[in-house]
Amino acid sequence: MIIGLTGGIATGKSTVSGLLKEKGFAIIDADVAARKVVEPGQAALERIIEVFGSEIVTEEGTLNREKLGAIVFHEEAKRKQLNAIVHPAVREWMLSEKEKAVQAGSRTIILDIPLLFESKLEWMAERTLLVYAAPAVQLSRLMKRNNYSEPEAAARINAQMPIEDKKALADDIIDNSGPLNATKQQVEDWITRLNLCV
Repeated sequence: MIIGLTGGIATGKSTVSGLLKEKGFAIIDADVAARKVVEPGQAALERIIEVFGSEIVTEEGTLNREKLGAIVFHEEAKRKQLNAIVHPAVREWMLSEKEKAVQAGSRTIILDIPLLFESKLEWMAERTLLVYAAPAVQLSRLMKRNNYSEPEAAARINAQMPIEDKKALADDIIDNSGPLNATKQQVEDWITRLNLCV
């Protein structure tokens, strides 16, 4: 069974991913993939250098994320160019890791993809699991976690697909608005209900 795990900013997706990892489930993380595919020697990094110039790499040959970020954050066309290079490489890496996990005997594989719905990647999984938190909870957590003012936190939340829209798209939901124990119990119940084996 391939599960697509997603959430919104400050909903606690990493917490749930961690709980599932502790239980022995194979977790394939899109954020890890995004770092791997731009390591020195990777085709995606070579292509990024071709498009954005050699000044976006450090003297050691690694990607200078700050310099690249400064370019793409202000120009949507450039951001789209970057995504067109990185996203396919990330998907390829994740699918290859999924195959390795299948070969190793994993019966349930969790694909941890923050932008699962935004990127229309539901096809990669048989079911989707959303880690949900009420918008007010998201806001207060993000302010506390990142030391943001309310407008700063709200701007980051509003830049994402609304969590309520994601809720409508998900097959399963873990409501992480409350205490950790309640979340842990929901994870247990979900595993039991779907009869998932590691």
